[in-house]
Amino acid sequence: MAKLEPRRIGAFLADPGECRLVLLHGDDPGLIRERAEALVRSVAAGDALRLVELGRDALRNAGTLAAEAASSPLTGGRCLVRVRDIGDGAAPLAAAKAALAGPGPGVVVMEAPELRTASALFKAVEGSPQGAVIACYRERGAELANSIGRILQELGVTAEPAAVEWLAQRLGEDRMLLRRELEKLALFVGAGGRVTPEAALACVAEGSALDLEEALMAALAGEVGAADAALATAFAEGAHAVQVVRAALRHVQRLHLAALAVAGGAAPSAAVEALRPPVFFRHKPTFERALRLWRAEALEAAGTALLEAERRTKTTGIPADIVARNAVSGLARQAAARR
Repeated sequence: MAKLEPRRIGAFLADPGECRLVLLHGDDPGLIRERAEALVRSVAAGDALRLVELGRDALRNAGTLAAEAASSPLTGGRCLVRVRDIGDGAAPLAAAKAALAGPGPGVVVMEAPELRTASALFKAVEGSPQGAVIACYRERGAELANSIGRILQELGVTAEPAAVEWLAQRLGEDRMLLRRELEKLALFVGAGGRVTPEAALACVAEGSALDLEEALMAALAGEVGAADAALATAFAEGAHAVQVVRAALRHVQRLHLAALAVAGGAAPSAAVEALRPPVFFRHKPTFERALRLWRAEALEAAGTALLEAERRTKTTGIPADIVARNAVSGLARQAAARR
């Protein structure tokens, strides 16, 4: 069966067929756990007597996995044998080979977050017709947005596309944290509810990150007082100097892309709409006001100044918070002078 392509993973988790051993590996432990639990549901079907959890020490006996997979549960059906935190080495390799050669009919699931694709264990499972290898890497972009929509659907709610896009930008790529926040959001809107951008903002937004975003929007639009107040709140709620400067640079870079589109003949509103990921709906008016103030060459210079500000937060004796505050305030004053 070898390594599964992403498009086949969902169907396989719902029905692994005659597969004897599934190896889950990658840099996202949360996604590994999620897929392991999907296999538990599909194979053991909620029957505790059909689920066998083993520690890594059990692998010292090469035949343990094969014996457990060949056992017959008292309630019938086949069992699932789950072993977590597998590493490379002779014991896991011998146990895996025995399970692949065993009679079944159970399924062995080995969770190996740090396993290298060049390892002997990986190659043994990948090369066996009775084995399946599933990569569990952190998702990004459209792939992450699709997973967010699917998880919300599993939780009994639907979501507007704008809300999904905003969540994909905000929640990051850690599957455990992602699922926890989505579960909280599903409870917030209620069973059968619909997640709107407003609901996502109210439930998920982290204080310091939200205030920082408000500060940068205000700064580039020339709203000096609002920018200073929002930035002070962001720092009070835990924002860090380098985080502030890097967020400002990303904001300037996105504004620069839109400014280049305007220079090429696009209307400011169309240039804003074309940005990907999209500008959050609540910030579009402020973003467009900023776009009308700044030319592409001025934004390019602002980006260079922010790179220098980041360097100064790390290499000078000036307190980093002061460097970051001055960088954002400088943007606000430049924008205000252009109004």
